[in-house]
Amino acid sequence: MPKILIVEDDEKLRNELEIFLNNNGYEAQSLKEFKDTINKILKINPDLLLLDINLPEADGEYICKEIRKKSAMPIIIVTSRDNEIDELLCINYGADHYITKPFNIQILLAKISSLLKRTNRIGETNEKIDAKDFILNISKSTIEKDDKIVELTKNEYKILHFLVQNREKIVSRDDIMECLWDTESFIDDNTLTVNITRLRNKLAEIGLKELIETKRGQGYILKFKK
Repeated sequence: MPKILIVEDDEKLRNELEIFLNNNGYEAQSLKEFKDTINKILKINPDLLLLDINLPEADGEYICKEIRKKSAMPIIIVTSRDNEIDELLCINYGADHYITKPFNIQILLAKISSLLKRTNRIGETNEKIDAKDFILNISKSTIEKDDKIVELTKNEYKILHFLVQNREKIVSRDDIMECLWDTESFIDDNTLTVNITRLRNKLAEIGLKELIETKRGQGYILKFKK
């Protein structure tokens, strides 16, 4: 199970992130004291670091720069500083992503998953998500229902995983495309439509034809089969 370290001084956000990540297939822990932060991070050696900039003892940008000198661990900056100078500094210091608060926690989850796979910080697992009407096999990118197995492309899997995480909620096309933005394939509005159509066809193969519902002018919703 991939280990994620949260370095965030906002106790409420820190606790919410820790609970959310632990409920979504990760081993999440947080620093609650910020003295000697760099050495603490290096000692824990997480698979991925979520790092705030505004910390009480040391600036997150400095921490990012010093960690990058000694480790290749993926670093996602999560901060309220919404300006290009801070973003540029963090990227130059070695951060992999820069996310400003408030943020869509499902998109953060998608970026974490994509970054861990891209940097080879996690191996194959047998983890599966029980989506009630079907099983989503994470390690094999397949849908399983009864004795039927359907293979998904990378983008089809990411779209379905995102919809499962937001089940019974309307997800906009923009949110889905943002979830897919760092894949190897170029994603535009037409490409998304093609991927949604193919995904629907694959769900239909296992008797789940109407599972993804279009909400005109709003996006898509993955509904429980009645």
